[in-house]
Amino acid sequence: MNMKVDILTLFPDMFKGPFDESILKRAQEKGLVEINIHNLRDWAKDKHKTVDDRPFGGGIGMILKLDVIDRAISSLTTDHRTPNTKIVLLDAGGKNFTQKYAKRLSMLDHLILIAGRYEGVDYRVHEKLADEVISIGDYVLTGGELPAMVITDAIVRLIPGVLEKSEATEFESFSQATNYKLPATLLEYPQYTRPKEYRGWEVPKVLLSGNHKEIEKWRKEQSIERTKKSRPDLLRR
Repeated sequence: MNMKVDILTLFPDMFKGPFDESILKRAQEKGLVEINIHNLRDWAKDKHKTVDDRPFGGGIGMILKLDVIDRAISSLTTDHRTPNTKIVLLDAGGKNFTQKYAKRLSMLDHLILIAGRYEGVDYRVHEKLADEVISIGDYVLTGGELPAMVITDAIVRLIPGVLEKSEATEFESFSQATNYKLPATLLEYPQYTRPKEYRGWEVPKVLLSGNHKEIEKWRKEQSIERTKKSRPDLLRR
């Protein structure tokens, strides 16, 4: 059964391009994933297609309406909801998205992503409709569309059959703790290709040795050193 991803947004045209190229395009063509972009205004009931309103208690900005989002979710889950369906709200105050998180979501049958906008959504969406709330980082964007693209890309490439070889993701950054039997998540080891020498900049000799045991040892050491240098917080965890 292929995975289905439904994205609710006020700006569907923003998604033209990212899902129509490279790995995500091939995954859809193979039937491994179905990605649908929905305009949230399609579930507004008034003639102006209103999806937001002023916040109770006062304040600046507009809030996306609970009833519109609820109708959209109900419509998307009427025929397709399974125990392996998740509704995810994209919000700067959500849980931090990680590679481990991506792996878990890639095992779903159906994922619905709600791209927030303006000053946010009615908080009852957090409390009553969303199974999880996710943030892609400790910063604020103008909306949830870019996070939806990031999360979809991270998830789809982990679906079995999307990449040519499973090894393509096995030793990537943030995926190595299990492979190296280490307590920390590591960054990927450095990679090199031809030419082996350019302007005096040489490829490490161990990679040219043909000694696979020594190469594996070097890669493990380099992953640890690179993590110490660039992301020591990963080792502290």
